[in-house]
Amino acid sequence: MRYGPIAPELFIENRRRFRELLPPQSLAIFNANDILPTNADGTLALKQNNDLFYLSGVDQEESVLVICPDAALEKHREILFLRETSEHILVWEGYKLTKDEARAVSGVPTIMWLDALPAVLAALMNEAEYVYLNTNEHIRAVVEVETRDARFIQDLQRRYPLHQYRRAAKLLHQLRAIKSPEEIRLMRRACEITGNAFRRLLGFVKPGVWEYEVEAEILHEFVRSGSRGPAYGSIIGSGESATILHYVSNDRQCQAGDVLLLDFGAEYANYAADLSRSIPVSGTFSPRQRQVYEAVLRVFKFAKSRLIVGNHIEDYHKQVGEVMEQELINLDLLHGSDVKNQDPDAPLYKKYFPHGTSHYLGLDVHDVGYKYRKFEAGMVYTCEPGIYIREEKLGIRLENDILITPNGNEDLMADIPLEVADIERLMRK
Repeated sequence: MRYGPIAPELFIENRRRFRELLPPQSLAIFNANDILPTNADGTLALKQNNDLFYLSGVDQEESVLVICPDAALEKHREILFLRETSEHILVWEGYKLTKDEARAVSGVPTIMWLDALPAVLAALMNEAEYVYLNTNEHIRAVVEVETRDARFIQDLQRRYPLHQYRRAAKLLHQLRAIKSPEEIRLMRRACEITGNAFRRLLGFVKPGVWEYEVEAEILHEFVRSGSRGPAYGSIIGSGESATILHYVSNDRQCQAGDVLLLDFGAEYANYAADLSRSIPVSGTFSPRQRQVYEAVLRVFKFAKSRLIVGNHIEDYHKQVGEVMEQELINLDLLHGSDVKNQDPDAPLYKKYFPHGTSHYLGLDVHDVGYKYRKFEAGMVYTCEPGIYIREEKLGIRLENDILITPNGNEDLMADIPLEVADIERLMRK
């Protein structure tokens, strides 16, 4: 792997916490993601199932983790099944984990080759009453491709129709929302790599540069730093393109006087960073651009101050919305009388700030977790207010990654330039 070693204690502890949520006579099964096809004989690189990685640390295709805390045989209480390698696989695909290496990575005591799974699974299904299977569950997920998990669920329920099947995802959402110190260490590294890429851009962006050239600079910095690449599709939007929330074409030439909106983040050890910055292509903001930037920055600082233990996402967004309303009034984009008489279910600020302020961050960019859970220490949220004025061809978004702590919060991107003066100074250099 490109990333450094991760202590197996992380995955041992994750499995322990997961086992504590299971009722007696439970069996849980987690599958690796498919290697997805392209065309002809092409395939995409594996993106591991994050729940499997969270519980095992294994980043290899066709892996299966089985957890059966009450199994009669102690060796069957945790089993990691791996694809057995061969000389042919070594020549054509490269190195695969040995049993000893998988044990060292995961802390799982029993490692078996995949061809042993059917017999072992039959024995464990005979002992189990409750079977926990995994699905991709997210409030914004649109799943149109049949997954390895989906095929496995259909096959298992066909062969064993009388068991009580339950959702593993619900339990993983509960656990993954709170990050351990080791997870925070990995996320810090993802943030550090992302910050280095941003600083690189401050010396590169100028009129005439193409958005995809900016994207290439980001990718170069990510890969040379041990990242597999972006944690999500990088948004490099200049001028009018900066007002498109999920702009990914990145095919426009940056013009003098534009503001360039950047939304990108490195993946490191499967963990994501998520940064947004808005910079002047010419190196200096116009008075109006600076005015809007400073308004967003004030909202950002307020929002960050409210990412604290005990707050609630609905109350949080309401508080941020009220601050944003006043900023938009000050920018002459809204009128106070209209805001006073607005429909509270359709606030007027949404015209210029249509998205949410924060989301969970972790193994996924929009990480899993119950949306309406009160903020707790150990959660990591983005903080990303923005103002988008289409008629002015101006979009400003500022985003950092925030760790909630028992006594407030910690900005994991605090050292990445954010103030107008710092950005202009570094661009002049």
